[in-house]
Amino acid sequence: MNSELYLSDLESKPDALATLADALTAEDPFEKLPEHPDRILFLGMGSSRYAAGVAALRLRAAGVDAYADYASAAATYPADPGTLVVPISATGGSRETLDAVARYAGGPAFVAALTNAPGSPLTEGADAVIPMRAGEERGGVACRTFQHTLALLLALESRLTGADRDVPALVRRSAEATADLLDRRDEWLPLVMELLDGPHGVYAVAPAERLSSAEQSALMVREGPRRPADACETGDWAHVDVYLTKTLDYRALLFPGSRYDAQAMDWVRERGSTVVAVGAEVKDAAAAVRYVHDGDPDVALLTETLVAELVAAYWWSQ
Repeated sequence: MNSELYLSDLESKPDALATLADALTAEDPFEKLPEHPDRILFLGMGSSRYAAGVAALRLRAAGVDAYADYASAAATYPADPGTLVVPISATGGSRETLDAVARYAGGPAFVAALTNAPGSPLTEGADAVIPMRAGEERGGVACRTFQHTLALLLALESRLTGADRDVPALVRRSAEATADLLDRRDEWLPLVMELLDGPHGVYAVAPAERLSSAEQSALMVREGPRRPADACETGDWAHVDVYLTKTLDYRALLFPGSRYDAQAMDWVRERGSTVVAVGAEVKDAAAAVRYVHDGDPDVALLTETLVAELVAAYWWSQ
């Protein structure tokens, strides 16, 4: 792992997204998949599972039977002809994911491996391979691959639900949003770093529909600069994390969009905690980081983690 190369990986996000958008325009990466599977089972660890959890929730909301499991779980859904299994691993070599996929090898379920490493062990025996097209992450941290995983799972959602969504156009808008945050980082990043630089770590809060943003943000702070960080769903926050605001110097990144944002901010206001909002103005937040297209929740899903990723990159390099 290398902090300078990690920052370079982040700075190349817009170009990588443009490449993905072109690839999605040229062909459907999911054309080999069954037309109407009875069930979708996503398997992964870390960032891969974060993205899969949001994808499964969105599919269920559209009436599709979909689940995202830890690849490390001892048991999950049995293999059957109606199940589409989607193991996700950027490196294609995650031990837990390989072990999970082995349960379905040679069985009746269709296995579609989503990876940034075609030809990796994950692809062996898969019925289809979907490349992430994120390029090499030389910093050793899953950042572009996380973003591309989400984009490709949105494309899969459109295919399975018949939703009228121009995914390549969405990816291009996300590239513009990502570039905007990068280009203007001197305007917002120093203040955000100062506000989040407390003695008790960073907390990231997001609605269930974008929980991956909070989870990935917390992971970046842990993985790079090795600082304490955790994630929480906005509504659940009042049941599990609110207690920390009473005893800690609580500092949080809030990804707005939940009907329970105001409930959380009531406690923040009462206890003098520090919140930085990303993508919208929030009453009593210490700061708000805005970017182009931030009113589109799908663009936000693909873009907003860059705020924490850049904070982590600069803390890591100090």
